[in-house]
Amino acid sequence: MYTVGQLGKRVGLSRSALLYYDEIGLLSPSARSSSGYRLYSEGDVQRMERIMTYRDAGLSLDVIGTLLQADGASAPVVLERHLQKVNEEIAKLRQQQHVIAQLLGDAQVLRKSRSMTKAQWIALLASTGLNEEGMQKWHAEFEKMSPDAHQDFLESLGIAPEEIASIRQFSRRQATEGDG
Repeated sequence: MYTVGQLGKRVGLSRSALLYYDEIGLLSPSARSSSGYRLYSEGDVQRMERIMTYRDAGLSLDVIGTLLQADGASAPVVLERHLQKVNEEIAKLRQQQHVIAQLLGDAQVLRKSRSMTKAQWIALLASTGLNEEGMQKWHAEFEKMSPDAHQDFLESLGIAPEEIASIRQFSRRQATEGDG
């Protein structure tokens, strides 16, 4: 059994955070000492580790509480919904990144921005020996293996939505023809 202080040290949380988790019903101690101190079991530690994993995923304490009480079938639905929100936020941030890079216009700053433009990507592929046909095959394979990641990647290059739709449609056709 662990006291609040011992559990806090083990999981890297403050005493006040653990007391708050108890207050909101997220992590209640399994027992109390004869002096009334909270005592946490190994099962409580495992629950705390799940809570921390969910926090690392960016879930709110309310959602975490729901997940901990839910059956196993509903957790993936909640997590998929959260993943979709995260993907949307990333797409918005990428767009902001491209706008800021364009506003700055400095090539040195652009290199440090951790983003790449369509032109830079094409130049990189060409420098490795890929011709137009090879690049099309690359897109077709990417689309076949991971369509959502392909979408995200194209968005990260700052490509307009209409062009992305065209690239993906062409890639799907290429992938289908390659399978036949």
